[in-house]
Amino acid sequence: MYITDIYAESCFNDEAMKKFMSEDTYKKLKETIDKGCPLDNETANEVADAMKKWATSKGATHFSHWFQPLNEMTAEKHNAFLDFDKDGKAIIEFSGKELIKGESDASSFPSGGLRATFEARGYTAWDCTSPAYVKDQTLYIPTVFCSYTGEALDKKTPLLRSMEALSNQSLRVLKHLGDTDATKVITTVGPEQEYFLIDREQYEKRLDLLLCGRTLFGSPPPKGQEMDDHYYGRLRLRISDYMHELDRELWSLGVSAKTKHNEVAPAQHELACVFNTANIACDQNQITMESMRTVAKRKGLACLLHEKPFKNVSGSGKHVNWSLSTDTGINILSPGKNPAENTMFLLFMAAMISGVDKYQDLLRFSCSGASNDVRLGGDEAPPTVISIFLGDELCDIYEAIENSQDFEKKNDANVDMGVSSVPSFKKDNTDRNRTSPCAFTGNKFEFRMCGSSSSVSRPSFVINAIMAEELSLIADRLDRVSGDKNEEIKKIIKEIIRDHKRILYNGNNYSEEWRIEAKKRGLIDMPTTVDAIEALKRPENIELLSKHGILSKAELEARYEINLEMYSKVINIEALTMQTMAEKSIIPSVEAYCGKLADSINSTTVAGVTMTSSKKKLKDICAYLESAAKALDALKAYHTKATRITEVPSRATCYKDSVIPAMNELRKYCDALETMLPKSEWPFPDYTDLMYRV
Repeated sequence: MYITDIYAESCFNDEAMKKFMSEDTYKKLKETIDKGCPLDNETANEVADAMKKWATSKGATHFSHWFQPLNEMTAEKHNAFLDFDKDGKAIIEFSGKELIKGESDASSFPSGGLRATFEARGYTAWDCTSPAYVKDQTLYIPTVFCSYTGEALDKKTPLLRSMEALSNQSLRVLKHLGDTDATKVITTVGPEQEYFLIDREQYEKRLDLLLCGRTLFGSPPPKGQEMDDHYYGRLRLRISDYMHELDRELWSLGVSAKTKHNEVAPAQHELACVFNTANIACDQNQITMESMRTVAKRKGLACLLHEKPFKNVSGSGKHVNWSLSTDTGINILSPGKNPAENTMFLLFMAAMISGVDKYQDLLRFSCSGASNDVRLGGDEAPPTVISIFLGDELCDIYEAIENSQDFEKKNDANVDMGVSSVPSFKKDNTDRNRTSPCAFTGNKFEFRMCGSSSSVSRPSFVINAIMAEELSLIADRLDRVSGDKNEEIKKIIKEIIRDHKRILYNGNNYSEEWRIEAKKRGLIDMPTTVDAIEALKRPENIELLSKHGILSKAELEARYEINLEMYSKVINIEALTMQTMAEKSIIPSVEAYCGKLADSINSTTVAGVTMTSSKKKLKDICAYLESAAKALDALKAYHTKATRITEVPSRATCYKDSVIPAMNELRKYCDALETMLPKSEWPFPDYTDLMYRV
């Protein structure tokens, strides 16, 4: 089997459109996709008919408007291609109206007050730029989701708006740089998806994994990741089989799964796709996560997409590789052979530097979430302080510009291994920095803060918005210059580096020295999601997003409420799950074992044998058991207090400041008890079972 034989066979791509549409209809649809031209009703009906014929030829019986509400999930409602003619005979039907617009209950999804229960109507609208696909006998049509009054209630709408805003502002700057050929600038994204795979039988024995996606209890296994033997290690046969099937499923759906390997932690893996237009990459990443779960279930596995399924080993991120290209094929962030003389590259990079510094809090918010809070700051995850890594050469170039000096390029270095049979090769012009939240990696930026379970749309639209604003300011300045713009461009770059170089850092972001230095520089540290969500209240951020038509003030206020509510709900579920596991499983199991141990001690004492070590063990277990019981009571009290708070921000703060510390305290004693009991007496599979029995 060749990849090309199955690639996109279940995707309504360009090839399928040409086959099932007339030449005129295809041309009109492409003009809508590429240039944003309106789609008339007649053409919409012809497109719908072609899509129906293609989908039914693939075995589809239903169609679904597939959208991404503000709950980190996807949503779908299935309708059959079923209608009746005037004689009551069943026929296959699908109209342009059904293709373009659908309806859903908007009050049943997170709306932040934009919709009330009695105001239920919401709409889904076709995103024709993202290909439809067939899966499980259903035609899936990617759509946006909005309220009856037109507010965005999904993750895709602000992304599409931001892409358009960034394209418009980029073109303004490019024209000043002499590029009059480009008519569109495309945001490209390539997500790297990390995940864990464990045996499904073990998974289903853990209530915390079933309900929360992570282990709320668990002591470290004898072996973790300290041997560095899992990263890029040989794929186990069961894992390899899973990955092969996952590849085939994704390829058939037109998802360009490219790279796969073992990640750092035991049972952790990664899949990366080829770059795509941002909204398509967002859709395809959602498809990827869904396929990961379904294929795993078929294989007797469970796929964990939580950012930190296991304590004390690396968590899972979703590295969002972001770049810009023109519709004429130019990668704007490619430095070229001589970056010091690449004005376009230096100017757009300067815009990124300025934007990230000005909007640190908004970028931090874009990667926030209760599940990501337990990952950031250690074990291969970047810290919560935002900075940019450029590498030595680019920093030297910008330093020379700031000081009005000529940049002296160092000779390109080759790596010679000293083995005649191994050819020498050229080094990249910059190293990689795995600790940086925002690292330039050759011709793109890699945002490493994003969590593995979240959508790539939020960080993508925030980056787009930041860049759109900075480029608009640059374009405004250049608009006021008549004649040669070069001197003004040099002045702009120089001023940006002078004013915003504090955001540049090439060192170890994990180090305590950096945390101290970052504080001296005045960089923002928002360690938790509750802190980061406050970015949505800052006037400058509201102005930024509303100015470029990405999110209105009302839409931002709704997201403020929604994100705080989601945070509280996640911690609430975890707290309830911990209470259930501790009260119904852990404490009874420990008490039962203590009874057995006490009976054994008593029986041997009667026989004249003194079990000194067993007595000490019983005493120690009882002490930890008592502490666990007290910690459980404290958790219950704090949890009850949090649930009674009606004000959304105050409730989230109570969960952060009171409930989470109480959860950590209960876990501390229960994890210690796990190490004291025989494996046969512990009620759940332990970390060794979960991470090594695949």
